[in-house]
Amino acid sequence: METVNIHQAKTNFSRLLSRVELGEEIIISNEGIPVAKLVPFRTSSNRRASLGQDRGRFVLPEDFNDPLPKEILTAFEGDEE
Repeated sequence: METVNIHQAKTNFSRLLSRVELGEEIIISNEGIPVAKLVPFRTSSNRRASLGQDRGRFVLPEDFNDPLPKEILTAFEGDEE
């Protein structure tokens, strides 16, 4: 984990954020005393790489949009007779 002083952090903020986005943690210090830590906001730094990773784990049934059977509708809505 790298430590940078406040001046370095202000000067190179965009670069530091790019490194943090890739998973690195950076400490910002003031006169040698740590005052803050830059850490990734999300655990998955590359959202695009995570898209579709569960593909094929769930198959949508053919009857997904069909009306529910009467006994299930009755359980949800009650008997309307």
